[in-house]
Amino acid sequence: MRIGVPKETKTHEYRVGMTPSGVREAVHHGNQVIVESGAAHAIGLEDDDYTSAGATIAETAESVFEEAELIVKVKEPQPHEISMLRKGQLLFTYLHLAPDPDQTRGLMESGCTAIAYETVTDNNGGLPLLLPMSIVAGRMAIQVGAHCLEIEQGGRGQLLGGVPGVPAAKVTVLGGGVVGTNAARMAMGLEASVTVLDNSPRKLYDLDLQFGPTLNTIFATIDSVEEYVLGADLVVGAVLVAGAEAPKLVTAEMVGRMKRGAVLVDVSIDQGGCFETSRPTTHADPTYIIDGVVHYCVTNMPGAMARTSTYALNNSTLPFILDLADKGYRGALQDDPHLANGLNVHAGKVVHPAVAEALGFDQMNLEEALA
Repeated sequence: MRIGVPKETKTHEYRVGMTPSGVREAVHHGNQVIVESGAAHAIGLEDDDYTSAGATIAETAESVFEEAELIVKVKEPQPHEISMLRKGQLLFTYLHLAPDPDQTRGLMESGCTAIAYETVTDNNGGLPLLLPMSIVAGRMAIQVGAHCLEIEQGGRGQLLGGVPGVPAAKVTVLGGGVVGTNAARMAMGLEASVTVLDNSPRKLYDLDLQFGPTLNTIFATIDSVEEYVLGADLVVGAVLVAGAEAPKLVTAEMVGRMKRGAVLVDVSIDQGGCFETSRPTTHADPTYIIDGVVHYCVTNMPGAMARTSTYALNNSTLPFILDLADKGYRGALQDDPHLANGLNVHAGKVVHPAVAEALGFDQMNLEEALA
């Protein structure tokens, strides 16, 4: 199969869909790989690295899209990229369609087959292609949150760990999954006072076993969320419902009662955000302030750590890329029900039930898509 790797065009997005090592594996399997010139220059991977691995370099994205049967990206296709997709072409990338009807319609109209990283599953009920970026985003959330707490950023001017004689900052993490666990770990490492809220007793039990009494774990209810959000200096939104829009756990009214200069970092923003006052931002203009509360809602947080993120992501995506290229999408999805859960759009229809429900679109059954 001819695999295409275009340069990412989302604002300040420097990750790339495949590393030279991944390209070499694909070529070893008998596939062809076409990489757009300069696709990974920002992270120190040059065209020569890709040609040495067996790739062909294309001067333009148009050439990549025109020649490739399978497009491998990192972020959702931008409007000009959607216009280059064609009927029957495979797209494998993060999509996050539930809060994005325009992108969904564009993919449907293109006639492509779109498989989303974020809804591929595994034997343990996890999301293996979301996992590496969730780790990065969770750890970054504390880093950027600490920066936003600085006075010049609009924050309270509070050091997360405090100093002797001065209390540490209070960090509230909404969600005890991969993002939340990594955010808590980083915040505790900086000696902040950390509370994680989740509605899964099992997750809270696991967090308690992992971190012990230095981490405060609380069962999430309307009352407990309100209490710990209003008392926090930094709140990290780390809530995920696979394929669906994130629930709004923090209302605009609650934001209006938070401490002036408190910070909200909404890692859930890719799926619509879990704060009612959230709206997508970019690395070029990452924050805004509502009611004195700093909001950081960048939709591609791991893009700031593009080299680490690229390698971590490719480690997870490569086996699936090889399956799709070696077997074709039907063969790969029929052989692997977990990869089949990644199918979001096919032949002009939405396939993933959570996406169809979130957007109110008609759904094509998976069995029909694979027939």
